[in-house]
Amino acid sequence: MKDTLEKPAPAAQEQRWSRRLILWAAVLTLANVLADVAIGSPMMVLPQLLEHFDTDQAAWLNASAMLAGAIWSPLLAKSSDIFGKRRILIGTLLLACTGALVCLAAPNVWIFLMGRFLQGAAFAAIFITVALARQICTPRVAMALVGLVTSGSSIVGIIEPFLMQPVIDVFGYRSVFIVAALLAAAAALCVRSFIPESPIRGTGRIDLAGALLLGGGLGAVLAYTSLGSDLGWLSGGMIALLAAGAAALAGWAFLALRADEPLIDIRALTRPILLTLLALVLAAGSFRSMLQLTGIIAQVPPGLGLGYGLGDGEAVAVLLAAPNLGIVVGGTCAGWIAGRFGPALPLLGGIAVGTVATFAMLAGVSVLPLAIACGTLLGMAAGAIGASGYNLATSIEAPERQGTIAGLVSVMLALGSVVFSFAGGEVLKATLIPGTSADGAPVSTATGVYLYVAMAGVLFVLAAVPAVMLARNHVATQPPSA
Repeated sequence: MKDTLEKPAPAAQEQRWSRRLILWAAVLTLANVLADVAIGSPMMVLPQLLEHFDTDQAAWLNASAMLAGAIWSPLLAKSSDIFGKRRILIGTLLLACTGALVCLAAPNVWIFLMGRFLQGAAFAAIFITVALARQICTPRVAMALVGLVTSGSSIVGIIEPFLMQPVIDVFGYRSVFIVAALLAAAAALCVRSFIPESPIRGTGRIDLAGALLLGGGLGAVLAYTSLGSDLGWLSGGMIALLAAGAAALAGWAFLALRADEPLIDIRALTRPILLTLLALVLAAGSFRSMLQLTGIIAQVPPGLGLGYGLGDGEAVAVLLAAPNLGIVVGGTCAGWIAGRFGPALPLLGGIAVGTVATFAMLAGVSVLPLAIACGTLLGMAAGAIGASGYNLATSIEAPERQGTIAGLVSVMLALGSVVFSFAGGEVLKATLIPGTSADGAPVSTATGVYLYVAMAGVLFVLAAVPAVMLARNHVATQPPSA
């Protein structure tokens, strides 16, 4: 049975900015903030968690929610197309709330990981809000709204440490999960109270077998990439995990090519969609790895005489905050531009800005003002690429499959971020300087840092190739009608 559309009345879509649309933007941004808090905040109390559960498996505690997000995403994306974006978004937020409460009360590390698995559903909030925005607004307004909701939550990255640390100092590590649970419940209530349901839905069934194979395969491959450096790339357990992931993905591809209603119809992935996903996985890998490098060199004092280093008291906080400000500016501007000229142009622009900022960091690794400027530009590139990627993919895909394709975009962004960030980490690890440290952590040679930057720059250049092809495509760049 093929998907069919339920056509909405024209009045069902918001056609211009208004107080109501500003309220929708605030609520959808709040839902996305949950993803950042659920995945990132527990890392602020990682030492306390390791001590409480008497474990040394920091890697699993760190990566568990993100890996769970990869497993949840295919199922929730397809469900949002069939059952409604708002309904699934509320369910996702409630799952994340339940997970936070499980983590709060967990008596052992296994129950805690189960809670993190539920919390990982918050990862889906990002692409569901994108698909929902695309269907409750006209295309021009929706693209600007997508830019806001995908980048606005980065403000949390600036203020969260200052807000959470005093709470953690007073109430301990459990306060992180109390805040996450309250935030998830509040977001679910606000979505239920203020956001309309998506007016377009597909009909069909959920391919549970395909969802398990695809989600499990992605989770296993990402787990191998994320945890291999800590647990041993060639250890028996890691090799078995990688083999299981590859087998699951192969099984999913086999079923997808044979099933009448696959979770993701591989045969329907058009050339523009594939070019978009290729550009995103390369660009995401580049800007995420560069943001990771910025966080590393920010902690290295110039006095070590390594040829790089930016650590200098309060300047470090400015350096780490600058990319978050850039993400908000870049995502918001990219959404506005996409609403007038199409999303392919700001995607290419974001990649171009990222390329310039990355190669400029060859000098910026030892010059603080330049590093701050490059970090801001990299943040702008990240915001523009993320917002434009969602806008471009959902504008190409049929409305009844926009949730599924937005979920696929999220997975590609996560895949590129994880794989290339860890590739960069291996470059630094291979060039460590014995006996030298910054704040107790080993540091790399300047050659290793420059190789890292060059790798990220090459990824940006490669990402520009499909982005240029998309920008030259008349259909992809045609301004959407209001």
